[in-house]
Amino acid sequence: MAPLSRARIVAAAIDLIEREGADAISMRRIAADLGVGVMSLYNHVPNKAALLDAVAEAVLSQISFDDDPSAEWTERVRIQARAFRQIAHGYPRSTMVVVSRQLKSPAGLFPVERALATLRDAGFDGEDAVQILRAFIAYIIGSLLREVGVTPTFAPGNLGGADLPPDVDTTLFPEVSAVATHLCAGDHEKSFEYGLDMLIRAIAVQLRESKAAGRGGARG
Repeated sequence: MAPLSRARIVAAAIDLIEREGADAISMRRIAADLGVGVMSLYNHVPNKAALLDAVAEAVLSQISFDDDPSAEWTERVRIQARAFRQIAHGYPRSTMVVVSRQLKSPAGLFPVERALATLRDAGFDGEDAVQILRAFIAYIIGSLLREVGVTPTFAPGNLGGADLPPDVDTTLFPEVSAVATHLCAGDHEKSFEYGLDMLIRAIAVQLRESKAAGRGGARG
């Protein structure tokens, strides 16, 4: 067995979170899973909060950005959003830990720096860039929650099956009934790309309007 290390502890925490959720995390439980004394963990991780920070940083550090800096900003944004979504798919429950932590380490700040640099290079000012980044994060996380089935059961895409339940009154819900086939469809990839395209189109219009009004995105 490999010697106890911070990396082993974090890996065990991620594994436990993905199996049982973040609420299952405790230093005692991690020690039991690793077959070591709980006090030995504190030589590597000072407390539970630090462990959760380490989990978030470990997940974020696996994001692979291979976008071309010379490409159009819209394409760079797509690639970055897809990269975060790919990690979120690999670690859906740990991703919830990521968005709940205030990370100020290089691992936590690098994806933010990359996204903000892309938006600033496109011409957005600092405030707009931050708001756009937050909107993208909210969209990606919302999509993930729907895909893993933790949104309300009435949410589009979670009705299940090819048709509505037989007890749904079609006269009371004519619009729901009319688009039942689409509501019950589960093509998450198609839905994600559709929403991503809408977001990018909307902020592209915002950028054009900002430039037309003479509100440039000069840095500073």
